[in-house]
Amino acid sequence: MSENRLKDSASPYLRSAAHQPIHWHEWGESAFTRAKTEDKPILLDIGAVWCHWCHVIDRESYENAEIAKIINQHFVPVKVDRDERPDVDSRYQSAISAISGQGGWPLTGFLMPDGKPFFGGTYFPPEDQMGRPGFRRVLLAVADAYKQKREDLARTAEALAEAVAKAEAFSGARAEFDLSIVDAQIRAITQLFDIRNGGFGQAPKFPHASAIDLVLERYRQTGEKHLLAMAETTLEKMAKGGVYDQLAGGFHRYSVDERWLVPHFEKMSYDNSELLKNYLHGWQVTRNPILRETAESIVDWVNEVLSDREQGGYYASQDADYSLDDDGDYFTWTLEELWGALSGEKARVMELYYDIEPHGEMHHNPSKNILWIARDAGEIAKTLGLDEAQVRLVIAKAKGEMLQARMPRPTPFVDKTMYVGWNAMFVSAYFEAARILSGSVGESCGAFARKTLDRMLREAWSEEQGFAHRIGGPALRGSLDDQVLGVLALLDGYEATLDPRYFHAAQRTMDVAIEKYGDAEGGGFLDRASDAPAMGGLEVRRKPFQDSPTPGANSVAVLALTRMHAYTDDVRYHDWARKTLEAFAGVAPQYGLFAATYGLAATLFAEHPTQVVITGASGDAAAQKLEDAANNVFRLGKAVLRVTPEAPLENLPGALRQTMPHLPREKALAIVCAGNTCLPPIGDAEELQRLLQKGIAGTVTGSTD
Repeated sequence: MSENRLKDSASPYLRSAAHQPIHWHEWGESAFTRAKTEDKPILLDIGAVWCHWCHVIDRESYENAEIAKIINQHFVPVKVDRDERPDVDSRYQSAISAISGQGGWPLTGFLMPDGKPFFGGTYFPPEDQMGRPGFRRVLLAVADAYKQKREDLARTAEALAEAVAKAEAFSGARAEFDLSIVDAQIRAITQLFDIRNGGFGQAPKFPHASAIDLVLERYRQTGEKHLLAMAETTLEKMAKGGVYDQLAGGFHRYSVDERWLVPHFEKMSYDNSELLKNYLHGWQVTRNPILRETAESIVDWVNEVLSDREQGGYYASQDADYSLDDDGDYFTWTLEELWGALSGEKARVMELYYDIEPHGEMHHNPSKNILWIARDAGEIAKTLGLDEAQVRLVIAKAKGEMLQARMPRPTPFVDKTMYVGWNAMFVSAYFEAARILSGSVGESCGAFARKTLDRMLREAWSEEQGFAHRIGGPALRGSLDDQVLGVLALLDGYEATLDPRYFHAAQRTMDVAIEKYGDAEGGGFLDRASDAPAMGGLEVRRKPFQDSPTPGANSVAVLALTRMHAYTDDVRYHDWARKTLEAFAGVAPQYGLFAATYGLAATLFAEHPTQVVITGASGDAAAQKLEDAANNVFRLGKAVLRVTPEAPLENLPGALRQTMPHLPREKALAIVCAGNTCLPPIGDAEELQRLLQKGIAGTVTGSTD
């Protein structure tokens, strides 16, 4: 069979449909022109290469010759990769959710020739089943309605477009900014906490990384033990569950049950970057070794599977499956497979450790077991009459042998596309790992973060447009996410290196975000640039706010603006941060858990970022001790800047720029600043750590409001 017009697409998801007997278009003007010329509705399919059910509908319906004939006859079919075009996906998710009551992937939409949707859903089986109407019947009914009831459909499409425009622009959401909003969010998160299993809400369970950080930051401020218990329990339960790859490291996308046991097996870049930060911060606060081990194993997995070690850059995702007949087979184990990989005593220990039994948890293959930590070494030692230290040694060795035995299995596909926003998130996470993890792991994380940041600037950044959406491949215009997450990564790079290139690029990108994405009248930021080419279809002004699943871009913008203001004292950044917080203040409390990044942004704005500058010659042991002490403490928005006698001072915060010329830069000292004020220099590492742990709000009061 000849290939369709998707064969040359840059997207692996679209290329995977090149063999289908459907006359697919990519999203663009040619599809709309054809729909108008031929007077046909558009069938919109939005999915992703990592999405299992997207491949199911492909096989069941889009590869079916009879269904393809109906589609080609009555529709103009358009296929979209949601990772490549988040602007298209977000708008149609909103619209189809309003129609059907649910969103997700695959998203199946039926649009008028101008792109306005009038009907849709998610997955449709080919024939009626599971309480869902069959796709064949839906296609014929929609085609008939388009011919017979055109005016009704047009009215529906117009009304829906208006409703989406109103919802996505957050009109009416403005209110005075008050930090009590964060109190309401903390209460909402606490009410959703699952005491038994950790996490928030019931099944399915998602990680909610921003909420974990918000809870940790509130604990740092108040010392309320239940907040620490919420964060630590969640992180421990996830790390011991099947949602975590117990052999290679890295987290799957979410758990279908409340116990974190049975995951959807795809591994996403954006989940693992944010969870890496969570485990690093959890380690800083608790010194719980499980949290550090989990952070290090995320790094190990990313280094092995999800990164371009030679040139820099983080890949987008790893699939759940290697074929449609498989459901996590690469990651799951039968009892026979375990005993084939390990010798007697090791196999018996690991049976108990991972709860591997003749009958496992996988419906498609009942003998397959998901690995999760069911018993600790002490419990296994008692059961088997062994020494606990011996059991620990067996577990460590057996994990390595099981990983080696897993390697030859057919491996799920890795999407090597590099999206700028997701790369920026991982750059920030790796710089965080470099600060917190000592030794070679930390050093290699810092080096790779710099390599990736340099590649992002070299291949995906310009003075005029800021960041593009993708590194490599045909140019894709950047989104608000790409700009503001990019600013945070550049600031993290500057703080790690004091390289002025990173700071200047961060400031220019922040200015691009204000100039091209900012809503000067209503406050906040739009997801598409004002000079971006017409999107086509559902042309609505959209202000991304909800954490879904990546941090809400307007809240990230506030974090970036607040940090930029701390360095420059430019009141414009402070005013934009306040206006953005106000733009959503009326709705943030009711979003609760799903706007936790707003809580982080509000907290940092109100408290001011803390900068810790460490002076002293390169290699000075006392200076290193001060730097380690500063890095040991979790504090939202804390920057640790290592200033040697030869380091440039041009981008230090205002108060420090005035203070530094009067200090002996060759002497090991720590200067702590917040707002417009710096404390006297500190030479004792323990005193510095105590100061940062208890907070300096009452000691450093310089306000810039």
